[in-house]
Amino acid sequence: MFNLTALEAAARLVHGVFPPTPQYAWPLLAHRTGAEVWVKHENHTPTGAFKARGGLTYFDRLKRERPHVAGVVSATRGNHGQSLAFAGARAGVPVTIVVPHGNSTEKNAAMRAFGARLVEHGEDFEAARLEAMRIADAEGLEFAPSFATDLVLGVATYALELFRGAPRLDALYVPIGLGSGICGCIMARDLLGLSTEIIGVQSTEADAYARSFAAGRAIEVPSANTQADGMATRIPVPEALALIRQGASRIVTVTDDEVASAIRAYWQDTHNLAEGAGAAPLAALLQEKEHMQGRRVAVILGGGNIDLALFRSWVLGA
Repeated sequence: MFNLTALEAAARLVHGVFPPTPQYAWPLLAHRTGAEVWVKHENHTPTGAFKARGGLTYFDRLKRERPHVAGVVSATRGNHGQSLAFAGARAGVPVTIVVPHGNSTEKNAAMRAFGARLVEHGEDFEAARLEAMRIADAEGLEFAPSFATDLVLGVATYALELFRGAPRLDALYVPIGLGSGICGCIMARDLLGLSTEIIGVQSTEADAYARSFAAGRAIEVPSANTQADGMATRIPVPEALALIRQGASRIVTVTDDEVASAIRAYWQDTHNLAEGAGAAPLAALLQEKEHMQGRRVAVILGGGNIDLALFRSWVLGA
């Protein structure tokens, strides 16, 4: 997809907008898991999630190649849309975001606050994606996919920061939605010549990549009924699947109850609030903690954008 020179240039672009996010080894997480646990805090970006990086690299390329583009449209469950709205506003390009009905109220509000026009359509991400493509054709807008080289290049900058900022890691747990995050981690690891084991994480209720990884071919699942909306995808992206099968050691699936426990653990042990997909890597580490005893492990806290009502009902059971 890209080389180390391009990745370092992308990092400079991102760091011109916001500084590298921290990576900390938290002692209470070490006590909880039996491993030395480094957390990459992507909940500390301007949009509260890692995808802010991909939006910046996407618009940087788009404005160079099509300086007079009329606008951009895409579909999202939240963080991708926030990244495009954030970066589009900086680039002076109008952004339209399509979300499914029942999407996160607070993520919808954040996208509007960043300047996006919000359209609600369909019952899941796939229906919203098809509507975004229709709007692109009808209004002459650029359709921004949720997985593309620009986006992988941007989000790979967090992996570059992590690998260069933390001691040599034995393993890294990464959540999988459509795959930009884990593909960025695989690319950064390989470009740096490291041997860190990369482990993908999915929801048991949206496990298309896990099934596809095991089968060696793309498998769609009929639903994505998980509270961790950042992992609520049904159809794997072929390019992402190919890279994941080549560069990841395995994919772990976690239940919503395990994710809720991990969100509580983050709050208790680090006083950071994680969204569902953001806490999924820690949930997977907790599931595999016997295997990870004494190892140096990193987990990606990919975002902290969880609605207060969802936090109360799902995580606190209130």
